[in-house]
Order: sequence, then C-alpha cells, then structure tokens
Amino acid sequence: MQIRDLIQPESIIIHADACSKEEAIHTLIDLHDKAGNLSDKKIYTEGILKREEESTTAVGEGIAIPHAKSEAVKRPGLTAMTVPEGIDYGAPDGKPSTILFMIAAPLDGDLHLEVLARLMTLLMDMDLRKQLLEAESGEAFLDCLNRAEAAKYPDEAAAAASEAGTDETAAEETAAAPAAAGYRVLAVTACPTGIAHTYMAAEALEQQAEKMGISIKVETNGSGGAKNVLTPEEIAAAEGIIVAADKQVAMDRFAGKRVYKTKVADGINKPEELISKALSDTTPIYEASADHVTAPDNAIEDESAGRKIYKSLMNGVSYMLPFVIGGGIMIAISFLIDTIAGAPSGSDFGTVTTAAAFFSAAGHYAFAFMMPVLAGFIAESIGDRPAIAVGFAGGYMATIGCTFASPTGDSTAISGFLGALLAGFVGGYIVVFLQWVFRKAPEFVHRMMPVLILPLFGITLMAVVMFALNPVIGVINTALSHALNNMGNSSAVILGCVVAGMMAIDMGGPFNKAAYVFGTAALATGGYNIMAAVMIGGMVPPIAIALSTTFFKNRWTKTELKSGPVNYIMGLCFITEGAIPYAAADPLRVIPSCIVGSALAGGLSMAFGCTLMAPHGGIFVFPVVGHVGGYLLALAAGSLIGMLMLALLKKKLPQEEA
Repeated sequence: MQIRDLIQPESIIIHADACSKEEAIHTLIDLHDKAGNLSDKKIYTEGILKREEESTTAVGEGIAIPHAKSEAVKRPGLTAMTVPEGIDYGAPDGKPSTILFMIAAPLDGDLHLEVLARLMTLLMDMDLRKQLLEAESGEAFLDCLNRAEAAKYPDEAAAAASEAGTDETAAEETAAAPAAAGYRVLAVTACPTGIAHTYMAAEALEQQAEKMGISIKVETNGSGGAKNVLTPEEIAAAEGIIVAADKQVAMDRFAGKRVYKTKVADGINKPEELISKALSDTTPIYEASADHVTAPDNAIEDESAGRKIYKSLMNGVSYMLPFVIGGGIMIAISFLIDTIAGAPSGSDFGTVTTAAAFFSAAGHYAFAFMMPVLAGFIAESIGDRPAIAVGFAGGYMATIGCTFASPTGDSTAISGFLGALLAGFVGGYIVVFLQWVFRKAPEFVHRMMPVLILPLFGITLMAVVMFALNPVIGVINTALSHALNNMGNSSAVILGCVVAGMMAIDMGGPFNKAAYVFGTAALATGGYNIMAAVMIGGMVPPIAIALSTTFFKNRWTKTELKSGPVNYIMGLCFITEGAIPYAAADPLRVIPSCIVGSALAGGLSMAFGCTLMAPHGGIFVFPVVGHVGGYLLALAAGSLIGMLMLALLKKKLPQEEA
C-alpha cells in the first residue's frame, strides 16, 4: 500500500503550534477522527498512549511516528503535522521532533510496520525533510511525499500509471528495463526491533553509494522478515559486503567475500566509511563452515574484551531469567499457601498442603534448568548454535557436582552458579577452538561438524574441564555459602547496603546487572535476604526522584516535572531505568542521592530479616515477601532519604526555568 492511499491534504497540519508531545498526539488523533478513520476515538487514544508508554516513537533526526493497531480503526490511515519550532518527543538523539506522522492500523495484518518502514526509507532523504518543513499547505506537503515515493519506488508508480491508463509507454519501458548486471557492494541492515533503524541505515547507505557512483543493494532484516534479499548470483558478483546489524543475520552465504561487520548505527552515521571499508583490500575475507551459519556478536569491529564478556553474560542471564522468575514466584506461592493454611513451623514448609506441594514442585523443576540455560546461552553468544549443547552439558555438570571420583555427582562438589558461569565461557571457547582446529578439514568433515564432531568433542572436553574444576569451585561455593549463613547482623547489613547501592550506580548498567545476577544466584542457595536487598535497591531511585519532583518542584525543569509521577509506577514495578533521564541530566547530584537511598533501604531490609524468593515483580510480589512490614518501612526510608539528599544537593532553578 502506498502512502498516497492513506493520507489526504485535510489530514495534514502545516506549521502547527503544538508545544508538547501530548498536544501533538491529540491533534493527530483528532485528524484521524475527522477523516473518518476511527470508530471509537477514545479506544484508539488509549492504544496510542499505551504504545508510547512502552517506548518513545520518536526515531531521531527530527522525526516522530506514533502508531497503534487498534480495534477502533475503521479503515487504515495516516495523519501528519509539521512543527518547525520542534517539540520534545523523547527522541534517542535528543533532538526535537519537527515532522510527525501518526499511523492508524487495524488489528489484522502488519500494515503499521509496512508503513513505518516506507516512511523511514523516504524520510532519510534530508532534502525531502526540508521540503516537507517548508511546505505551505497540505497539498504541497502531500505532493512532496508523492514525488519522493514515486522516485523511490518507480515500479509501483509505473504500474499505477499503467492501470490508470495515463502512462502506458512508461510502464512498458519500466517492464522492459533490463535487470542490473550486478552490484559492487551488497549490504544487510538489521536492528533488534527491526523497524526504524534497519531502514534508516539502508537508506543512508543507498544515498551515499549514489553520491559515490557505486552500485549497491541493501537487504533489510526487519520485523516483517528479510526484504530485498541478496541472491547467490549477486553475492558472487559483489566486490564487498557490509553487515550493519545489532542482531544475528545469516552469514555463511558470504563465505569467501570481503565482509565488513559493524553496528547498525554506523550504517546511519558513517555510510561513506562503511562503503570504503567494504571495497578495501584490508577488509578480511569471511570464512565460514557448515557449522557456523550466523555471525556471533563478537564479530563487531572495535568491541573491547570486557564488552564481549559482558554481552555474553547478559545473553545467558536474559535466557535464564524466565526460569528463575517463574520458578521463584511459584516456590514463593507455595510458602504463602502453607502460611495461610496454618502449617506448623517444624514441617517441610511449602509442601504441607496439596496446593503448596504442586507449586513447590513445579517451581523447583523450573529452577533446575536455571544453571544449564545460563551456561548454554553464554556459550551460544561466543560459539553460536553449536556451542549450546556444550554449554548446557557443562551447566548441568556444575549443578550436580560431577567429578572424576564421582562422575554421577557429588553434593560436596556442586559448583552452582560460579561453575555454570565458567562452563558457559569455557564451552563457547571450546567450540571456537574446535572450529579453528577443523578449519582446513575436507568438506565432508565440515558437514558433520554441527551434528557430530562439535557436540562429541565439545562435550567430552567440557566434561574433562568441569570434572577437574567442580571440586575446587565446590569448596569456594561452600565457603561462600557458610560465610553468608553465618554472617552476623552487622555484616549482613553491610552486604545489603553494598548490593542495594550497586543497583543505583548505573541503573541498568554493569554494576546494576552484577548486583542483580548475584541476587538471583543467591536464590539457588537460599539467600532470599540478598535478593530482597537487591530488589529494594532497584526500586528506590525512581521513587526518590518521583517524591522529589512532587515536593521540591523548584529543583526540576518543566519537562522533568511532567514525567516525574511516572517514576512512582516505575519504582514500584522495580524498573530502575526510570531514573536514567534524571541521572543523565545531573549525574553528580542525582546518582549519589540514589545510591545513599538504595543502600539505606538494602541495609534496613537485611536488618529486618526480609526475604524474597521471586527475583522480580516489585510491589506485585510483596505478598510473598518475608517480613513485608519491615520491607515497606525500608523502602519508604530509603526513598525519603534519597528525596532529601536531592533537595539538599540540587539547587533551586530560576523561576523561568522551574
């Protein structure tokens, strides 16, 4: 569907005087309603606002495209407005949004993704953006769009003209045009969401190649699947290939070609450099084998060793968390059921009643996969899919404590979380090593590698490593467990302060994640008080900021005050990242205040003996918190102290800024 089919001049406002994101959204919704696109304006508005709560729909470069699929959409449509002065729409690049489109799409199909992709492709043209901003009427605005769309998609324009009988000759010429003999450069663009940046990078590369007089074809690996897919003939004829991607894409097809792999953002910001690199003799030839079908994340240029380790760890943690969260909450529910049922304290608590036993068993089954999944997906991020089996096997060996003396497992040699962590990294590099060893093997050997050679040799080597290391790590694990269990009240309080304070240092960054991983690992050994301190430390920063914007308004700008109340919800839901915009704007005052508030809350949580078996959920898991009264008191105290420190450290703003 073409843009011209979705929008009319009456649905466009030129030089709007909107001064806020909210005002712009409601203006665009009103245009949809007047155009007859909506059956229920209220329901559609709720859908748009819900989408904005997930993340901003501003994509940068002065563009914002709010959109929603809704049952209230009677017919698909598009509305638009220009705001030359710009409005703060929360764009990733921090720039104000000056051109806004709103997509109304029905529930069936992915029309909104198709329109998003097309708009982003067109709007990457700076000249078009300038023309749209300078348009003096809705007709002129739409005319600019139509010309740009016709130029970008000539086949569609010719087909439409042919159907209308207005330009049959042009249609025939287009149909008879010979296919391109080949492309000097090929590219693949992909971002995690597969919407805006995928197409922005593609358009930037195409525009730059045209300026340089270089033929290029770009495959977009978007949310609707791969489009403009590169053919084997095109790959064979190309001089160089660019892979600008933040997620894995099929790479084996590029074997034997020069391949330059980088971030999708470089496709947008450095297209000339990428094209030059792809054609440079210094760019390495990509080598692949039958066992290696995708490029691991660590193929990205200029990525530090620490960054690679962090990304591999987070890959494992992201896959592990559903098992921990689901299992942990089910175990907590079993305790809650037995508590309500009045089970005697000396009994096997959590399994006394039938209902409690059900939840406890299911939760422990989920927990049993925690370590193998962690190890398996750490290994996968390093050695790709062939490494998953090796990592899983190593993680399970860590869970049951396999040793040479006791191959079936020894409870004194269980290496637990530390062992699984090590197994993940070792497993990944074992597979990388084996791929290197067999790199010059005959083709029939390469075909057997993913299903025979890598699993067989990889798991064998993993067993040797884990059988040797489990006793050593088991001793360390046991010592740590005893130290935590025998920790005096003062030491426990200090530990609570440390892990909770770490949650507030970078609010979602490495320190935050390290504390969170430590807390979830402690669950496996019964360290429920540590998890309680970790979660409360992550809840305090947003709540402290929300309190400060409520009671000390003269310390914050108008924009900060508007989004301040949202942080009450973010904090109560254990979403620490809600505090990031405030910390980024004034790190020297906001971050120390949050750290102090979080550390106090974590220390009090430990002092009150609070426990938590669920590693996430915020206020929604408070019913299964041990000593919930003390937990609420600790949360309130930490949040208030954080608020007061912000009031002391932040200066009053001039009245015109506040």
